[in-house]
Amino acid sequence: MKKHNFNAGPSILPQEVLLKASEAVMEYNNSGLSVIEISHRSKDFVEIMEKARALALELLGLEGKGYKALFLQGGASTQFLMVALNLLEKRAGYLNSGTWADKAIKEARIYDDIYEVASSKNANYNYIPKGYDIPSDYDYFHFTTNNTIFGTQMKSFPKCDIPMVCDMSSDIFSRAIDYSQFDLIYAGAQKNLGAAGTTLVVIKEDILGKVSRKIPSMMDYKMHISKGSMFNTPPVFAVYTSMLTLEWLKNLGGIEAIEKENEKKARLMYSEIDLNPLFKGFATKEDRSNMNATFTLENENLKETFEAMLKEGGINGINGHRSVGGYRASMYNALPLDSVKALVEIMSELESKA
Repeated sequence: MKKHNFNAGPSILPQEVLLKASEAVMEYNNSGLSVIEISHRSKDFVEIMEKARALALELLGLEGKGYKALFLQGGASTQFLMVALNLLEKRAGYLNSGTWADKAIKEARIYDDIYEVASSKNANYNYIPKGYDIPSDYDYFHFTTNNTIFGTQMKSFPKCDIPMVCDMSSDIFSRAIDYSQFDLIYAGAQKNLGAAGTTLVVIKEDILGKVSRKIPSMMDYKMHISKGSMFNTPPVFAVYTSMLTLEWLKNLGGIEAIEKENEKKARLMYSEIDLNPLFKGFATKEDRSNMNATFTLENENLKETFEAMLKEGGINGINGHRSVGGYRASMYNALPLDSVKALVEIMSELESKA
């Protein structure tokens, strides 16, 4: 039985992407070689990389607006360093809304002065901070749009006169917003984009080249842009699956189409959490994430029964992060509505047994 995959990452991929990728692992484009054997300098792979980069800009509505898309290595965690190295001259502002935002702050502080504009750490990050001021003389403002561990998501974004940098690892391509309001976006591929191993960086070129420090070549955005995202050997398979996923999303109707599906899944999930007295949501309602629903079981005596039902129902990856406990249903783009229905039915059945 194919399981219902609620893993927070690496997470579910569309079935057609898995099929195409598995075929390409055996042989790509009648070349007599696997996609993971071909040279990254070959015409076949150059086309894959260029198409992936072009699709990313197209789907985000950033074509012809001065942005470049890169597929890099090192995960989103390396971007904590790269952002500071490339953009931080004197001081920057950071919003601390979760574990990964907190880590980004710690990494950036290695290089210069970082100001924490607001934080929800005092409440174990169960809400998104609001009502803060962003000084206009800072180099940039950094925030995380969706906090995977805690199940919170920014529903609106501040207006400011400095570059806005955002970690979108767990909600990129999931909702229709004006992506041109951001000057740099980065996201690990392993949630909404593709296989683990690459990180998408979308950057407005005119914010680069303004720091006085020397930047190591491997950490320099300008270097990666000049080399077409192939300064060194790229993560070939991860880029290929990302390209396939972006094709899949475009064929569905793009971000606007997938947003409607994501809203259906979130409404169904949160309706059950709120109406079923056995469960309690973790995140503040106004800040609930459409990607990651976090909740706890109110009666611990039912834990063994509930988890046996989840296993029987083929529900996978539902355990919450140790920082929160309880459960976390990650509902990324590729997760079908039927999987959410299956989980909700089990939660409802548990109530009838209690």
